[in-house]
Amino acid sequence: MEKTVLTTGEIAQYCKVNFRTVIRWIKRGHLRAYQLPGRGDNRVEVGDFLRFLHQHNMPVPGEFQRSARRVLIVDDDQATAHAIQRVLRRAGFETEVAFDGFSAGVLAESFAPEVMTLDLRMPGLGGLEVLGFVRSHPHLQAIKILVVSGLPPAQLAEALAGGADEAMEKPFDNAALVEKVCLLAGVEAPAPAAVENLAP
Repeated sequence: MEKTVLTTGEIAQYCKVNFRTVIRWIKRGHLRAYQLPGRGDNRVEVGDFLRFLHQHNMPVPGEFQRSARRVLIVDDDQATAHAIQRVLRRAGFETEVAFDGFSAGVLAESFAPEVMTLDLRMPGLGGLEVLGFVRSHPHLQAIKILVVSGLPPAQLAEALAGGADEAMEKPFDNAALVEKVCLLAGVEAPAPAAVENLAP
């Protein structure tokens, strides 16, 4: 499985700087990190590292260029799932689709996406349960989750409180979808004209 967390030493090698420079970036709030309990060693999630590179116009190391553009689409409605897939593929993302919560868990492990789009209303294992599963597993926690749902705002707020990173209502605007996914993935969004208006 690909790396989801980096040490300051690894980041220093990727950026060709001294590791103390990386620590300064963290202390100044430029690079998001967390400390290991009892040790004080800094760890940085790959998604946060990629966002830092993008914000500071620094090149993305080759090994991360592909994984940064992986999106897992979770929606039991096949028409909606394929519409999201078409829009994101046109924006340069590599995608996989899960039509139920169980498949979402399996693909989160094997596909190792940077971002997951998640419908809340699904038979069996629902969206909130998938969200809880991802957030409770340390090696999956770095996945950014964008809830895309037709449920009322109160339930979207519940998903955000439960660990989702962003939420948007159905029907969605294609350009807004791409913009949110790019932001979560830490990659540059294509020009609006490049996102063809594909109806869900």
